[in-house]
Amino acid sequence: MNDSTRYSRPDDAAIQEMLNNVQYRVTQKDATEHPFDNAYNDEKRPGLFVDIVSGEPLFSSLDKFDSGTGWPSFTQPVDPQYIKTKTDFKLVLPRTEVRSAIADSHLGHVFKDGPAPTGLRYCMNSAAMRFIPKEELEQEGYGEFASLFAE
Repeated sequence: MNDSTRYSRPDDAAIQEMLNNVQYRVTQKDATEHPFDNAYNDEKRPGLFVDIVSGEPLFSSLDKFDSGTGWPSFTQPVDPQYIKTKTDFKLVLPRTEVRSAIADSHLGHVFKDGPAPTGLRYCMNSAAMRFIPKEELEQEGYGEFASLFAE
């Protein structure tokens, strides 16, 4: 199965049905959830973060760090093919917006003030993602990522 059939963007009616109001506003209307009051800022378990709309694999817990901003932050995507960026001017100064490649969900922004090895801080909205613990990767269809968490 190729990625265009494995991961896809449902129509807007289906997206509205599958998401709560916050998830819809964040992913479809480019909103930002409240800092510190979100599902994954304090998530510490090993696992994979995927796009809540399409299921595209986005970030690994291995690349997650505490940025102190109140949002889950990562040094890099788990596979760059599932991320796209564009410049946004919504706060006057330009920022780099991060979106999922297939579903085109708004995920957050990337900044150049992160730790090594990349120096990047992918500051994401929990509402745009679903977390899959490492123990559930196989049953959820993400078995190819299980080796990332081998001990």
